[in-house]
Amino acid sequence: MGVALRDIIADYKKPVGFESLAGTAAVDANNALYQFLSIIRQPDGTPLMDQRGRVTSHLSGILFRTATFLTRGIKPVFVFDGKPAALKQGTIDERRKIRSEAAEAWKDALERGDEEAAYKHAQASSRVDAAVIASAKELLHLLGIPVLDAPGEGEAQAAFMAQRGDVRYAVSQDYDTLLFGAPVLVRNLTVSGKRKIRGRLVTVVPERMVLADVLAGLALSREQLIQIGILVGTDFNDGITGIGAKTGLKIVRSGEFALKIREKAPGFDPEPVMDLFLHPQVTTEYALAWKPPDCEGIRKMLCDGYDFSPERVDKALEGFSVKAGQKTLQDWF
Repeated sequence: MGVALRDIIADYKKPVGFESLAGTAAVDANNALYQFLSIIRQPDGTPLMDQRGRVTSHLSGILFRTATFLTRGIKPVFVFDGKPAALKQGTIDERRKIRSEAAEAWKDALERGDEEAAYKHAQASSRVDAAVIASAKELLHLLGIPVLDAPGEGEAQAAFMAQRGDVRYAVSQDYDTLLFGAPVLVRNLTVSGKRKIRGRLVTVVPERMVLADVLAGLALSREQLIQIGILVGTDFNDGITGIGAKTGLKIVRSGEFALKIREKAPGFDPEPVMDLFLHPQVTTEYALAWKPPDCEGIRKMLCDGYDFSPERVDKALEGFSVKAGQKTLQDWF
């Protein structure tokens, strides 16, 4: 879900081509998996599944998108969420409720024959569960892509890695990656291409946001940007009813953040949320090493294990090589 800051930072989202994104990238893995599960579906919302009824949309997304990354010179590391903060439990419970309600609405829409509504509700019912995460990690290992388990929030770890210069940028759809201090955030990288949004076919392109440009343009410190997030609501607090990003910006600029909290949420202490963004749980215990893909292992997993067609897998694996006369990805690693 992240934090709803779009209204004040939209001007700092710059469309970019893949050619400008070459280099290392820390991908918010749980966020990417949710995107794959939401988007890669049949017209009625049914996800891709194998003959045993196991969802495979995320595996298809990882396979083809990773091939695209590597052929464009992007070396991803997928960073998975660790243990959620206690402050996040309310958000987790709310998300479970939303998914459950969406699943029921999807079923009702299918019974009515309303395909468009069915697809919308199906997207909202997407779940990144233990089976999805385990199979995703297995495929990533076979692809030779480094995987990291964060001690806390995946986007916080990705932001930390970008701060250290271990990766060039962080990849997530969530703006709270900026609150965690990512110097550069790239959105839409895992979902770029032609997409059907609200009944219209649109082309989604990657967007780059530079934290320093956001802060300079809004004349804010990072702490003040976090204050706006707290007023609007984050994954770790509910926010103040009636306050959106633009109003929050005015409140923080006028120095009335603490006063507004006392007036509207007298029992709420914002400091633990502030501290969570400024000093999140992260680890320095990681090594980033990319390896050539295990093509036979990939075919065995996907074709034998999950009923992917060999032709489809081989087509994806073609993305792990380049045209004759050019350097091969094996050499590139």
